[in-house]
Amino acid sequence: MQYKDYYQILGVPRDAAQADIKKAFRKLARKFHPDVSKEVDAEARMKEVNEAYTVLSDTEKRAAYDQLGRGYQPGQEFKPPPNWDAGFEFSGQHFSGAEAMDFGDFFAELFGHQNRPGHGRFDSRSADFQAPGEDHHAKVLLDLEDAFLGATRQISLKVPKIDAQGRVGLDTRVLNVKIPKGVYEGQIIRLTGQGAPGVGRGKTGDLLLEVHFNPHPRFQVDGGNLHLSLPVSPWEAALGAMVPVALLDGILNVRIPEGTQSGQQLRLRGKGIPSKTPGDLFLEIQVVLPPAGTEKARHFYEMMAKELAFDPRADRRS
Repeated sequence: MQYKDYYQILGVPRDAAQADIKKAFRKLARKFHPDVSKEVDAEARMKEVNEAYTVLSDTEKRAAYDQLGRGYQPGQEFKPPPNWDAGFEFSGQHFSGAEAMDFGDFFAELFGHQNRPGHGRFDSRSADFQAPGEDHHAKVLLDLEDAFLGATRQISLKVPKIDAQGRVGLDTRVLNVKIPKGVYEGQIIRLTGQGAPGVGRGKTGDLLLEVHFNPHPRFQVDGGNLHLSLPVSPWEAALGAMVPVALLDGILNVRIPEGTQSGQQLRLRGKGIPSKTPGDLFLEIQVVLPPAGTEKARHFYEMMAKELAFDPRADRRS
């Protein structure tokens, strides 16, 4: 996928004020609108202009795009890093799945998964109009240990804003958030009253934090399940054994069945993330051979080769 420079498409500098972006869009719309344009590629150009304006005219989309695209050139191979949007606080009203389908792959990759409708509404029957504030949304990255033990974490969120000159920037707000034990990938933590203010007597919206985990050096996360590679010795695999497995909340003794092969998977039910419905722990067995680095070790291997007469490729011979 190639990087798109929306500023270049609209012909404005990266520090352009929102009013200048709107002015540039109107000028290009008059030039390329298919109903009036005589340009051969008018329809394709208009679609490209619409896509660029959809992003740059929206304070939140523009702030996220600016942070993500630093250093890229138009046409350069581009793939957003995992969880690139973590830590951005978005309001609920600006993201539509239909927009992602109308535009190209670049737009869909950045914004196509953020279909988060707002819930604000006016009560016209009231003498004074009122509306609840919109919920805000943010993806946050936590450590896997927090899911096992629970914690209170200080979380920083980037909040898009427009300055007095009409240019888009970022504010930072810091919240102390209680992380419940058993939180799982994709779970929403709701912070009541931390969203947008309401209109009139309408109540303030909430802040919805979508939980994701930082990469862990040992465990892979799959929803509430965990995957772990477990090294075992040849004799533990061949004869069976009880081996200790270090989890995030203590040591678990696991029985390795006799005759276990490398690559085999053991499933321990309820030993994944300890949520209300606990996930499972999947152990990927990895048989590790001791090195034949000494004369004694070489002698053992030579004896095994002679006494066992084992051919691991026997079933592949024609």
